[in-house]
Order: sequence, then structure tokens, then C-alpha cells
Amino acid sequence: MKFLASWLAAAVGAAVAVALIPGMMPVGDQLLSIVIFALSIALVNAIIRPIMQIVSLPITILTLGIFHFVINALAINVASWLSLNLFNVGVYVVDFWAALLGSIIISIVSAIVGSVLGVQE
Repeated sequence: MKFLASWLAAAVGAAVAVALIPGMMPVGDQLLSIVIFALSIALVNAIIRPIMQIVSLPITILTLGIFHFVINALAINVASWLSLNLFNVGVYVVDFWAALLGSIIISIVSAIVGSVLGVQE
């Protein structure tokens, strides 16, 4: 149940990011692409992102946590690539800056929706 609630929170965050950022475009059916993209984000956050955070820990400490935004943007790019190449639907991210803005919006909206749903992050 917790996974479904966090997936729903990520899907709402991804929908808001796609609506607000012109550099994030859905490929295929819009609803299906956002749901698959949110699933890819959940998989990347569970598997790949912790490894990226551990590897980049010295740089994150040196930049006082600012490099964490870069890690989030890279995770969005990986999730976009994964959804488009595995499922042939998803959200195409144009460049790094769109991924950076998208990761900030997805994080904020997912935190708000997650707190409403009672998901502990």
C-alpha cells in the first residue's frame, strides 16, 4: 500500500512537472506516459539513486548539499530513458535544465501529496 501511495504521489508530481515545464514532453498517451514515467522514477529512486548518492557523497559534502540537485536531475534523465526504451511511452526530457526543474517540482509536489496521503519519506 505504501508503494502505491508513493507511486501516486510521484505520478501527480510528474503530471505537474509535465504541465509546467516545456522541456518535458509526454510520448504516447499522456496519462499512460506519466504513469509509466512515475513507475520508472520509483524504480530509479529505489535502486540506482542510493548508489549515485553514495558515490557522490564527497562532492555533495564539498558543495554543502547543492550537488544533490544534480543527482536528482540525473535520476530524472535515467527514469526518462528507462520508460522510453523499455515501454515505448514515457516523458521525454529535452536537456539537463528541464530535468533539474522537473526534479525540483516533482520533489515538492510529491512531498505535499505524500504528506496528504500519509506516506513517510
